[in-house]
Amino acid sequence: MIYLHVPFCKSFCVYCDFYSEIACSNAKALEAYTEKVVEEIRERSEQILSTQKVNTLYIGGGTPSVMPLPFFESVLKALPLKDFSEFTVEVNPDDIVHRGREFTDALKKMGVSRISMGVQSLSDDILRWMRRRHDAATALQAFKILRDSGFDNISLDLIFGVSGLSDKILTDTLGQFLRLHPEHISAYQLSIEEGSALDKMVLRGQYTPLPDEQCAHQYDLICGSLRSAGYRHYEISNWALPGKEAVHNSAYWDREPYVGLGPGAHSFLIKPDGTQERSWNSEGLADWHSEKEVLSAKEIREESIMLGLRKQEGITLDGRHLSIPEDKWFISDSIIEEMI
Repeated sequence: MIYLHVPFCKSFCVYCDFYSEIACSNAKALEAYTEKVVEEIRERSEQILSTQKVNTLYIGGGTPSVMPLPFFESVLKALPLKDFSEFTVEVNPDDIVHRGREFTDALKKMGVSRISMGVQSLSDDILRWMRRRHDAATALQAFKILRDSGFDNISLDLIFGVSGLSDKILTDTLGQFLRLHPEHISAYQLSIEEGSALDKMVLRGQYTPLPDEQCAHQYDLICGSLRSAGYRHYEISNWALPGKEAVHNSAYWDREPYVGLGPGAHSFLIKPDGTQERSWNSEGLADWHSEKEVLSAKEIREESIMLGLRKQEGITLDGRHLSIPEDKWFISDSIIEEMI
């Protein structure tokens, strides 16, 4: 199970706090990053091979779809694991439309089997406020291009809990999503992350967060719409058509070992003696390095509860089966907090 972080974007969304750099037009920076990633892959090949129980590759960011095709080729050539059961690449609709079938056909030919596309909304007003690079028409066109290239496992991201997002706007977006009939939909409540542009707007009084009751109402609206359309709500923020659940992300919630490559990426490894270790790469393009910590028994238990109770099937703990019903998932954080 491999995650590769691409730390480049053409612009920053209002809510984003992920590590990324505006360096997309700097060919030397992209080449230097590619060389460093390939070097890290070779140095950590033994760790990578130890995670092959779940043989998936996920390239996220940032915005992986800004990268030149030789980047993907170099990474695949360097990786010691091949024939991934699931190979996901995150994309931006604007990149797909501008790069066209040549780009998407090449990804398909390389073995990419799943696309995760950050649509977020199909309201142009909401997209402009979010500082997204695409509009609704571009998102719809990008989806068609991906389908025309043969991608039959596409996930679309949706954001709710935004002030100004009315029931009508949300319902319209959901309706258009369902007409596209993607295999997977992820819906995330807008969060105000420290240091983000949105955080600064709140501090300046330029944005008032949507009250929890309205966020919960929007979440219920999403749950009902997707349930009626035949999607399985298998994790708090994720819905899939039967059999199209994300293999890679599901393994995170099951606490399977994974290797995170690139600046800012995290890893989780279980040593032969049972020791569980979490590590993380520093941020920065020049020379990222790794730090690590060994998890205590208490931390392992708490993490197992926090991640396991995000799933529909729940967990078995101390001989008991525990799960949170869907109508309580919106307040699951407080429920989990009481348990740990």
